[in-house]
Formats: sequence, structure tokens, C-alpha cells
Amino acid sequence: MKFLLLSGTADELLPFRGDLIETLLKKGIEVHVALPDLEPGSDLENMLLSKGMKIHHVSVHRVSMNPIADLNTLWQLVVLMRAIRPDIVFTCMIKSVIYGLLAARIVGVPKRYASISGLGYAFTSGGQRGLVRLLAHGLYALSLRGANKVFFENPDDRKLFLDQGILKPTIPNRLVNGIGVNMEYYARTPLPKGSPRFLLVGRLLRDKGVREYAAAAKIIKAKYPEAHFGLVGWIDLNPSAIKQAELDAWIAEGTIDFMGRLDDVRPAIAQCSVFVLPSYREGTPRSVLEAMSMGRAIITTDAPGCRETVVNEDNGLFVPVGSINELAEAMERFFNDPQLAQRMAERSFKIAEEKYDVRKVDQVLISEMGIS
Repeated sequence: MKFLLLSGTADELLPFRGDLIETLLKKGIEVHVALPDLEPGSDLENMLLSKGMKIHHVSVHRVSMNPIADLNTLWQLVVLMRAIRPDIVFTCMIKSVIYGLLAARIVGVPKRYASISGLGYAFTSGGQRGLVRLLAHGLYALSLRGANKVFFENPDDRKLFLDQGILKPTIPNRLVNGIGVNMEYYARTPLPKGSPRFLLVGRLLRDKGVREYAAAAKIIKAKYPEAHFGLVGWIDLNPSAIKQAELDAWIAEGTIDFMGRLDDVRPAIAQCSVFVLPSYREGTPRSVLEAMSMGRAIITTDAPGCRETVVNEDNGLFVPVGSINELAEAMERFFNDPQLAQRMAERSFKIAEEKYDVRKVDQVLISEMGIS
């Protein structure tokens, strides 16, 4: 059996789908992966090849609206699939889903699957995004007609797709618990001693709530100078990315301890007692799952995807999207109740173990795709 996975970016392949690929390879399945930004001959490519998968280079402009470039992507995928003749195509990330499913249908791949792992820039609020949203809706609807099954990471995304006619009710779909988390790799660690330490990990985007995090941190540090606020991430090409000048100002005023982009976030999570993600919308946030696996209390928003990871007042706290004051109030509770972080950490680990262990999540996917 030949399995073709269309991913988003090369550096996210193993963190997002490495465990699934390893399971498929152990079953004797020939795994092909198409990646858009992998440098031929690079250390990363050599490492991926050493794991036994077959790597293919395709051109995907993640944030581009250039129709010629996108048609070129579709053509490359058609040529690739004609050469490979896969039995299964599994797509994730918006452009891989759209053009991967279209190509698979053109070529006649027998089994075609899509994973909707968050809706991204096109679906979040903002008048300037109207045309982008309209185009994304149309392309998603066209491509998903050719799917054998669509996987969603939260019920809000599934409801939106069905209510807006993006997904026809006749197309089979299934809710899954995100991409899961490898609980052996993200092993539980004790909480740091002393005052609460907060951490946000993610791309530095408006929609991740980075500005709210920095503003709430400033409020808390004025009352509790010993408070620590870590930030791990990077500014990318997404139109909603924050400006470098903003980040520089937060660092200069001493509000944020910026650690940049880390290949391994485990030491950063180990140094925090509370993980914060004030995001506007997610699929199921992988960064939160990693923090839960390592035993950390969570502060996040009562927003699609985010609310799937937290039982309010149990393993974490909900705050409204965009609310700086309520985010600061949630942070302050960990100063007023020194045992709160530990109690919530215990529950986070248990929920991750019961619901988000990657072995359980991948087994659902494998079963739903009819792989024995």
C-alpha cells in the first residue's frame, strides 16, 4: 500500500505527524510525503529520509493569493500523484487540503482524506479578509466534494463547514482529538518553585492573542514585579503577524522574556507553571496539548478549539477573546492561590492521558481510513 501525506511546512512534519508516519511505516506501508519548503540535501531532508519515508518537493505558497502560483501547485501535485499512484492521500493545512484533494480526484486516487486542523487567517474576523474568506469557502467546498472522509478537530469547525455549505452532509466526517501528543516525549515535569511563571508558545500573530498576553503581563508585573512571562515563537509571513517594533518594545520595557523560535520547547514549558494561549480560534492547539502532557495549568480563551482543551476551573481557566483585563485577572489568581497551579496541573496531565495521547488519536485515524 502507498500512502501520500501532503503537509504544510517541512519543519512541522515530525511534530505534527511524525508519530502517525512511524506507525504506518511499522505496518509496512510505503509512506510518501510532499513538502513545500524543504531544501534538497539539507540535514532535515536527510533525517526524514533516514526514517524510511520517501520525500517529494512541491511548490506551495502558503500565504500567496497568486492564482498562477496555485495552479502550478495543483499541476505539480497531479504530476506527482500520477508518478506515485498512491492508494491513499491524506491532506492537512488549507492549501494542501484544497489542491491535494483536487489533484487526487483528477488522478483517481481511490481513498482521499482531509484533516481540518484550524481555519486560519481566512476565517477569523476582519473586514479586509472578506474576499479571502469567500475564495477559501469556494475552494474548500469544491475540493471537499472529492473527499472520502473529512476529519475535524473541534465541533465548531465542523458546524461552520456544514452550516455554510462548505461540506455537504453526504460527505462522511469525524471528530478527532486534535493531532494528539506524544506523552513519552512531552513527559511530565515538576512545577518550578517560587512565584508563578507564565509562557506562551506560538507564531507571533494577532490571532494568537500575543498582544493581549503582553498587555496583561504589563498589568501583572506592575503589581507583582517578580512575575515572569516567557514568549517562544517567531514572526512569519502571515498578514496578521505582529510587527518587529512591537516585540522589541515589549523586550526593552522588561515585560517579556523572548526566547525566539525553539526546536525543542520542552525546557521552556518545564520552566513555566502556567501555560497561556489567548487565541481567537484554533483547531486543537498542539502547544496546549504539549503543556498539558507535561503537567501545566492552562489559561486560554472560550473560543473554538481552545475550549476543547480546558475544563474551566478544573485544569485551567477560560477568558473571553480579546479581553486584556480578564486575562490579567486570571493570571492574578495564581498569585492569590499558591496551590492553584499544582491542582490544575494534576488535572491537565490526566485529561491529556485520557483524551489526547497520540497513540489513541492515531489509532482512530488509521481505523477510519480502513488501514489494518
